[in-house]
Amino acid sequence: MNSEKNPANSKKDRGNSKTAEAVEEVTMAETDVEAEEDTAEEKDEGEADTTDVTDAGEEAVEAEVTVGTETALQVPDLVENRGQEAATREEVRTVVQIRVRPHPEFAKIFQVILEDGTKRLATKNLAPGRNVYGERLIRIEGVEYRVWDAFRSKLAGAILKGLKIIPIGEGSKVLYLGAASGTTPSHISDIVGGEGHVYCVEFAQRSLRELVSNVVAYRSNMSPFLADARMPQKYAMFIPERVDVIYCDIATLEQAKVLADNADVFLKESGWIMLAVKSQSIDVTLPPEQVYQMQAQILRQRGFKVEQVVDLEPYDHAHAMIVAQR
Repeated sequence: MNSEKNPANSKKDRGNSKTAEAVEEVTMAETDVEAEEDTAEEKDEGEADTTDVTDAGEEAVEAEVTVGTETALQVPDLVENRGQEAATREEVRTVVQIRVRPHPEFAKIFQVILEDGTKRLATKNLAPGRNVYGERLIRIEGVEYRVWDAFRSKLAGAILKGLKIIPIGEGSKVLYLGAASGTTPSHISDIVGGEGHVYCVEFAQRSLRELVSNVVAYRSNMSPFLADARMPQKYAMFIPERVDVIYCDIATLEQAKVLADNADVFLKESGWIMLAVKSQSIDVTLPPEQVYQMQAQILRQRGFKVEQVVDLEPYDHAHAMIVAQR
């Protein structure tokens, strides 16, 4: 009816229009804010994921292994193979770096070149898997060797100091006076082998117990006797044969005499003796060299030809090795 617009209504419409525009602007502003926040959150999440992966790279590999996918298994397999190859190379290096060769002069004695290039003596172990005095065991191509410590064995020290004659070889029968707990006798046992024999005389009960339990029990070519080397007739009944060599390493005043007395009972014709002289057990007031010569002279008087006298410094202080033949 009334086609003309009501001024009041016009004002109201204009107000509503302005309100709608304001609401729209506010809504758009809120939308922009939310979009910016979403973008910021996405950016933050992306940076956090990268940091986690970077910080836990190894953990990620472990996690992939746990999942067990085909791709994931390739990585640990490669790592494992590389580890095995490295272990194999290390084992090969160990074998290559440690070399064993026969001694150029003495049968059944070997030279070992260790990782650092140093040389040591060694014997082939007659009781594989067992050592006697903490010596190192080396296995190469199925053969086990015992490193022979010259600071623990006068015979090894004498070899390194230039000993020219070792009358002990494969199959030899040896009487050892003063066997103690078995350091040198065990290496002689290695040298003489299954066809030889080592008769061990020891006066100290504790040393003999160690010799029996730690050495003789695992070596069929050794026989121990609790006896005084100064009285050979008391153990003569237990040694059924004449021996090729008598080795003497005792701490007594009359070392050469004791050895010669045993030789009268046990040594073969043209047999050999080896005397490890302890000069301070004989006379501490005399120079060691003079004591060595005194003992050598006693052996000559008893019918021996002295072949060599070797000073054992620095392996043994005030000690010498005398080698002689009857």
